[in-house]
Amino acid sequence: MLISVVTTVRNEARNIAALLDSLVIQEPPIEILVIDAGSEDATRDVVQRYEKRYDSVHLYIHGGTRGAGRNFGIAKARGEAVAFIDGDAIANPFWIKELRDGLKTADVVAGRSIQIGYRPFEDLERVELIVRDVDVTYPSSNLAYRKKVLQEIGGFDEWMVTAEDIDLNLRAVLAGHPISFRAGAIIYHRTRDSYFDFVRQAFWNGVGRKQLTLKHGSLWGAYRPFEMVRHETTFWSLLRLVTAFLGYGGYKLFGKKRAE
Repeated sequence: MLISVVTTVRNEARNIAALLDSLVIQEPPIEILVIDAGSEDATRDVVQRYEKRYDSVHLYIHGGTRGAGRNFGIAKARGEAVAFIDGDAIANPFWIKELRDGLKTADVVAGRSIQIGYRPFEDLERVELIVRDVDVTYPSSNLAYRKKVLQEIGGFDEWMVTAEDIDLNLRAVLAGHPISFRAGAIIYHRTRDSYFDFVRQAFWNGVGRKQLTLKHGSLWGAYRPFEMVRHETTFWSLLRLVTAFLGYGGYKLFGKKRAE
């Protein structure tokens, strides 16, 4: 099975070589599609060097939201399945093999993401959203879909600022495609490297959760409030939770509504 790996990037010159080094050694057959959303640093120069060296690496320029970039990558993908990874991640050498094995029995496969960087940020866990007994918060930094499923459910919603991966997973589960978890499909994902970036990410995550409710109706019953309280016990986790609520409330008051 040919797997198309899609990564959307912007200003990842510092990280993109490490990602590509980890992808070009994966089990073939694969193709690697880098979708650049207007980088102002040397990201494209780095990717072009790999493009010249490896036939499997392809660079495309396409702006817009992360969802728009990923949809562009899906349209260009030749593979029977599409795997998504972030530009600041590093794939375990057996990442694609594990995803490919998982796709033999499932249409959607999520892998295990290990956070690396500032230790307090590493220990933070996802706030799970459970739909039909399935966690739909598996991030698109480590996620694989059969292309036919992406086409069936319409790909990513380009209106969403963040949480576009949760929305995609939710729609897949509602369409009858549960998510299979593959613990051996490991990627290493860098945490935010500054307090400002950490707070900004938390704020926009809150915005994304509000966009989810605007699109799908109230989802509070699908969260696990006791799990949220149990996990949110450190200064950083509480700060993340409070900042996310600010983003949630701010978008509720001032955010752009979704066009029907």
